[in-house]
Amino acid sequence: MNPDAPMPPPGQVVWPGDSWQFRLHQLTLPDGQTVERGIIDHPGSVLLLPLQDGDVLMLRQYRLALNQTILELPAGTRHPSETWLECAQRELREETGYRAASFTSLGSIWLAPGVSNERMALYLARDLTPDPLPGDPDEQIEVQRIPLATAVRMAVEGELEDAKSIVALLRAQASLRAQALLHFD
Repeated sequence: MNPDAPMPPPGQVVWPGDSWQFRLHQLTLPDGQTVERGIIDHPGSVLLLPLQDGDVLMLRQYRLALNQTILELPAGTRHPSETWLECAQRELREETGYRAASFTSLGSIWLAPGVSNERMALYLARDLTPDPLPGDPDEQIEVQRIPLATAVRMAVEGELEDAKSIVALLRAQASLRAQALLHFD
């Protein structure tokens, strides 16, 4: 992230959400033409790749924007008062019912830079123990254990369509290979 990058003018808040907001910006192009652009102003989010005994804890979760249930890794929005790791631990407990003793950073990504400033921090979560927190009331989640090698194959072969999960799976595979902790044939 470049902290010196210029921010767009403030824009008009069109929708003030609980954790993020939608702003409408009036921009003047170099040729003098004025255009409107919408931007989602977001506090950031985390994604977890919980790994236990060689299995990834993935979620089958209904997504309203798609009007379908998809397979994805646990993720969630960071509260402004939370550190990235505090958010990661909370989301892991809310969505999987587990706490992790070990977090390894898998970097971060911009989710949709054409429409949002949301940055997502990716973590490999290990040494899991049961410690659930109540989940969000609007989430319909089913935890599913999938061998990591199978999940990576699903990502590569197009069986998974959630981009953030695909990136995290491929980065985790590379990280674990580099640590010589996991062998893929």
